[in-house]
Amino acid sequence: MSKIIASAAIRGAHKYVKEAEEKLNKLIEEKGPDEKVAFPNTAYYLPLIYALLGMEVKTLQDLARALKEARRLLPPEPTKKLWLPYLGNALDAGIATLIAEEAIEALKYLTGDKPKGIWLGFTDDAILRTQGIKLVDGRMPGFAACVGALPTNEEAVQLARALQEKNILVFMASSSNGKSMAEQLAEEGIEMNWDTFLVPYGKDTSAAVYALNFAVRAAMTFGGLKPGNLAQAREILLYNKARVYAFVLALGADPGVDGDQVITDEKYATAAGAINFGFPVLSDVDIPQILPTGICTYEHVVSNIPRETIVSKSIEIRGLEIKVTEIPIPVPYGAGFEGERVRKEQMQVEFGGKRSTAFELLRGKPMGEVEDGKIEIIGLDVDKVEVGAAMPLGILVEVAGREFQEDFESVLERRIHEFISCANGIFHMGQRAIAWLRISKEAFQKGFRLRHFGEILVAKIHDEYSKIVDKVQVRIITDEAQLAEPLEEARAIYRERDERIGKMTDEDVDTVYS
Repeated sequence: MSKIIASAAIRGAHKYVKEAEEKLNKLIEEKGPDEKVAFPNTAYYLPLIYALLGMEVKTLQDLARALKEARRLLPPEPTKKLWLPYLGNALDAGIATLIAEEAIEALKYLTGDKPKGIWLGFTDDAILRTQGIKLVDGRMPGFAACVGALPTNEEAVQLARALQEKNILVFMASSSNGKSMAEQLAEEGIEMNWDTFLVPYGKDTSAAVYALNFAVRAAMTFGGLKPGNLAQAREILLYNKARVYAFVLALGADPGVDGDQVITDEKYATAAGAINFGFPVLSDVDIPQILPTGICTYEHVVSNIPRETIVSKSIEIRGLEIKVTEIPIPVPYGAGFEGERVRKEQMQVEFGGKRSTAFELLRGKPMGEVEDGKIEIIGLDVDKVEVGAAMPLGILVEVAGREFQEDFESVLERRIHEFISCANGIFHMGQRAIAWLRISKEAFQKGFRLRHFGEILVAKIHDEYSKIVDKVQVRIITDEAQLAEPLEEARAIYRERDERIGKMTDEDVDTVYS
């Protein structure tokens, strides 16, 4: 594990536990140990402490016992001469941090310093029941805990919109250089509440704990898991890894931080707490990375990600399954249109058949070679040719996925026929290099263009193959000169596939169907 991350996380944990103890001791002196402490409208006491320690915190005295456990979890602060921390120590520091952060945030409700203005603070159980179920039944693919801020308000809005488009819930906390992402959105007049999937928790880094106590309550409410001992706490964490698809976005650098550390000790400590849940950390700045898998499904910490691709990278690393509810095309779409014919007199333009060349090819590629959602048109679009024209066409689909295998290529490729022909006013027949397509005059007049073939394929492949496909990009070629080389490559691939299947015997496969 990164020495910088482990050391910073442990230092941050020590800072948070000390801060929580000092604030608690002051309140005990002022109000007495029996003073009640609680978040509003919840049956789960202080939820993280309840889930991880099995403690029902009702009074300041109860909270003092919880902080003793947090201090017991603290590893020694690392020294420059002798460096001992490893993953286990950093993870323990993360749990200690979450306990301390929850204590700090709960005490704000006792002292009158609870979040106000744009900040929503603690999520009560009523909202948890209506929103949390969406996380575990798949309607909401996951949540992003955004910690920090973007360089500009415009970039903050772009990130928020990119997450909203994927139905990803956005929790916001902390700040970078004195500004938080939520404040940037507020300055741009962006509405923030549970209905818009944009939830500003608080400006302090400790407010990020609200996202995680939301997650543990999802496990206890919808997973039926009961807190108690260490084994039960582990089950709650594993439930979150398996069922709550969350990730942390560490946004922006912090001024005054030494060397390669880039962000504060407190942020590293909070990130270590999130990693205990199996929630990876991604950043737009150059923090150290932890790439091996282990606690998280894939990488633990990935940094220096371009802001325009950080959402797709997060979806890939956390393994979110994005369901497409509506395909952005100007014509109706559904299985009822699959058998629809477009006759010659109804046709705006056609591809393939007897009048031109048309082919389709789907290939698997490495993750780094596919830009999710990219649709490229090479050559003229259909509005640049006369009515009734025959155009050449190549549809090249490239997919990437951690679970994708070469044998899946032909399976997905055969679905291109079905996916395209379900669009109203679009005729599709055949496959490979004998495809035949027509766009009707009606569909053309409604605005259907070549790009919409790509929109259909990106949406449907994501929708139906989300377990094996993380990224899809489509290249559509109508330039005759640009078509020749990809067509020859496609024919070679078709032959290789046919030869491989032709030579296959019963001994080559595990399962035989009859």
